[in-house]
Amino acid sequence: MSLPTSVADVIQNHVTLTVECLDRLYLNVIQPRLQKENGVAWFFRYHRGELFATAKTMAGVTRPFVEAIERFAQEQSLDLITFARGRRKDEIAREYLAKFPLREGLLFIGKAQEKAAVVRTISKKNPNSGRSYPWLDKTTAMVNHYYFYGVDEDFGPFFIKFGSYFPCNAKLCLNGHEYVKRQLAKEGIAFEALDNGIRSCANPKRLQEICDGLSPEKIQAFWQKWVERLPHPFTAQDRAAGFQYQLFIQQAEFAARKCSTVRSRAGCSSSKC
Repeated sequence: MSLPTSVADVIQNHVTLTVECLDRLYLNVIQPRLQKENGVAWFFRYHRGELFATAKTMAGVTRPFVEAIERFAQEQSLDLITFARGRRKDEIAREYLAKFPLREGLLFIGKAQEKAAVVRTISKKNPNSGRSYPWLDKTTAMVNHYYFYGVDEDFGPFFIKFGSYFPCNAKLCLNGHEYVKRQLAKEGIAFEALDNGIRSCANPKRLQEICDGLSPEKIQAFWQKWVERLPHPFTAQDRAAGFQYQLFIQQAEFAARKCSTVRSRAGCSSSKC
């Protein structure tokens, strides 16, 4: 008795490369102490010496930050564009990347209005005296976000997105396969690249070692490198007082990729990844 052979069975017997790698990585970048109302109140009252945390005092952080971004774009000769509705941001980034002549640098800055978690001041009344007083309320709002699209010597294409409203939370997007491609090229190891992966590699063992070596420490070092180059919403005094951004995983995608080459009866070779 013979059992039917599936396409998957045939491909499995002709595997040329197997690799496991971190793929896309989205990180939340936040100031943990400023995610709650009492932390915001402490920041303005006891760190900055304000009487209350109000919309005006928050604007004292966010307005200079936006002005610094606009000034930075001019000084660095970067396009500051508003993303049109329906236009994919990644497509725009690919167009800029195709014309970019360097191994590392910023491509452009994009602006888009998106929903964000914010802390706002509202007015409450004292039930005894009837006097109004400001109160902090955590809510959501549509605010401008600024996307810094760039390419890194070690990580390849990336973007960092800052919200323009206090506490100016950010996001970081990296691609593990792009990191691997850069490392293989640096070590002079021949490989065939896919749009988002590796089809073949002259040294599969070293390829997997590079994939495994993409550590939290390297991602933290990447962030620290670029945040020091970009406009920052918080002053040096704020950061010295412990108001530092920290990275948290929002979404991580992993790839377990098998590439196979099979030959048909007609003699034509084909591959599947």
